Amino acid sequence: MKHRRGPAFTIDVITRYLDDQSEPANGHFLFAYTIRIGNAGDESAQLVSRRWVITDANGKVERVQGDGVVGEQPWLHPGEGFEYTSGAMLDTDLGTMEGSYTMATRDGTSFEVPIPAFTLTVPRTLH
Repeated sequence: MKHRRGPAFTIDVITRYLDDQSEPANGHFLFAYTIRIGNAGDESAQLVSRRWVITDANGKVERVQGDGVVGEQPWLHPGEGFEYTSGAMLDTDLGTMEGSYTMATRDGTSFEVPIPAFTLTVPRTLH
């Protein structure tokens, strides 16, 4: 009997504040985030869709759902990764994002890969 470990994916996130594209006086704070999805399992899977919950410091919640990421629905084979950069606009200088990716294997089995919450924040200048 072959034991299947099943899908195992890692999520790494790097965020940055886009000062030159933000307008703090007007309540527009733009952030970029780069996500690397790694397949640490033993089965290939395709990233089919994404779901985000974006919350600003005032408690305003925005829910975003859609097919793939940045216009792509990549296949991730064991040991492979996929990296992309996207952005989020907040009304405040602090917020969080969390969500999940829906993945599907070749046999059509789908499963969720959680994206742990991460912080979007404007860097502070120390005096």
